[in-house]
Amino acid sequence: MGFELREIHKHFGAVRANDGVNLSVASGELHGLLGENGAGKSTLMKVLSGFHQKTSGEILVEGEPVELRTPADAMQHGIGMLHQDPLVFLPFTVLDNFIIGSPGPERVNRREAARELATLAERFGFNFDPDTPTRRLTVGERQQLEILRLLWLGARVLILDEPTTGISAPQRIKLFATLRELAADGMSVVFVSHKLEEVEELCERVTIIRAGAVVGERDLPCPAAELVELMFGGEVEVGERPIVGLGPPRLVVSGLGVQDRLASVEDFDLEVAEGEVIGLAGLEGSGQRIVLDALSGLRRAQTGTIQAGGRDLTKTGYRGYLAAGVQFLPAGRLEEGLVAGLTLTEHFVLAARSDSFRIDWDSAREEAGRDIVDHFIKGTPESTAESLSGGNQQRLLLAMLQDNLSVLLMEHPTRGLDIESAAWVWEQLLLRREDGTAIVFASADLDELLEYSDRILVFFNGSVLAEVNARTSSVDELGHLIGGKVSR
Repeated sequence: MGFELREIHKHFGAVRANDGVNLSVASGELHGLLGENGAGKSTLMKVLSGFHQKTSGEILVEGEPVELRTPADAMQHGIGMLHQDPLVFLPFTVLDNFIIGSPGPERVNRREAARELATLAERFGFNFDPDTPTRRLTVGERQQLEILRLLWLGARVLILDEPTTGISAPQRIKLFATLRELAADGMSVVFVSHKLEEVEELCERVTIIRAGAVVGERDLPCPAAELVELMFGGEVEVGERPIVGLGPPRLVVSGLGVQDRLASVEDFDLEVAEGEVIGLAGLEGSGQRIVLDALSGLRRAQTGTIQAGGRDLTKTGYRGYLAAGVQFLPAGRLEEGLVAGLTLTEHFVLAARSDSFRIDWDSAREEAGRDIVDHFIKGTPESTAESLSGGNQQRLLLAMLQDNLSVLLMEHPTRGLDIESAAWVWEQLLLRREDGTAIVFASADLDELLEYSDRILVFFNGSVLAEVNARTSSVDELGHLIGGKVSR
């Protein structure tokens, strides 16, 4: 089922997120929508899927004009969207999430729905227990579940917004195979991304958006340099990583034992020197996150000791870790790092952690304005956190970090960021490294781990399977270790 967008404008106050966009996708086409963070890709697709109402313009489905005021309207016209964070209810079971939004009578025949789920899952090689709580699924499995739900609801146009963010390499391969099969069956697929290599691998045609407007359309394959030029208006330069001499230990962990409902880690040891970068690799749920939680004071360790900044922090809470110069940047920017509804000014005031009971809001807005400029944030002091793109939310989090950190902990620091934004983030992080900050970060991007780490710890089933030298290791070696295979 094909569709067309004509002169789509979407404004948020003075911000022109989409500025006269034209786009057409034919039935059975795998179409890429490419652009840097904040270019307007997600906004445009939310207009098409009914999550946002257009300011002006026209949407045609199968040549007929339609008005899409809600996601339900879009679904009635066969348009479904898989968001970067799948829209699932974590406490509900797999089957409960599958039947949410189903048309028809108020009471759904659960036995029939379970059969439909099993049939669809078998078709694409997915494996689900309908009674499993959705929170136990990986991000990739939640995506698979959401795709099956959209198909069951009748989607003939499938929009995927940055779908490879946070999923493993095998899950990405399975996702691409599924999308190719759907397109072969006549479905229109729009693949929204900033990753050139994935768009080139999957799509037949690509539209490039910059600053809310279409700047080009190309058939694929197409020279990567040409696509980069269209995305960013020029070449993207990535600076070389400077060599930094390591100093005394900044973080010393001995015999750490920590657990949550889904994972546990025992007898974890780690020593990180001043200026050293440690990467944590492994499949989701292998233990990296709960270790980061423990090292930042967000989770109490059952056993072992943690020393940072010259202090024993083992029995200290989160505030004690902050006082010792230990700070954590979570992967869930809006869910964990920022507060929806609060302005950028209010975030900077909170991050300052002043002891005063009075706030000079005029000075706070001026200071916020300077921080926004210094960190190239596309927003104003009055912008809310949720109004920013993912890349700008990460810039805000970096701007909120305290000075002179002893240890910086991070989870997926460049998840969902384009080449330019990711390079800028690491430029800021390496400046802190030069100042002596010890950095520990978890990432699913093997190239990122190899490029920026000194050492990489590979987690498997709650323990460190191996420690490798990032300068001598390879993506292939890391991939085998993450899968639990140790070379003899």
